[in-house]
Amino acid sequence: METSKTGYQVQSYDVPVKRYCQTLDLRDSPELIAEYRKRHSQAEAWPEILAGIREVGILEMEIYILGTRLFMIVETPLDFDWDTAMERLNTLGDLPMTLPIRW
Repeated sequence: METSKTGYQVQSYDVPVKRYCQTLDLRDSPELIAEYRKRHSQAEAWPEILAGIREVGILEMEIYILGTRLFMIVETPLDFDWDTAMERLNTLGDLPMTLPIRW
């Protein structure tokens, strides 16, 4: 766990990596944002989703929310192609990718 004395532990990989950073403006709905946080918590995250993002090459994903602004950091191998990976992710088995939450 991160503290003011230990700081943030950076993940180390055996391959060169790159980062994608995205921001989204969420709908100003505290109820929807609370539901999003709940569904993306460690306790409720679907194992199929976690396996799927690893299968398409995503090494690490962090999501932060401040008010109605979502900020996502994704670490991937250097040869990762975002569009190809997202297309592939959408075709993997019965992943519950479509949530009834619309931003």
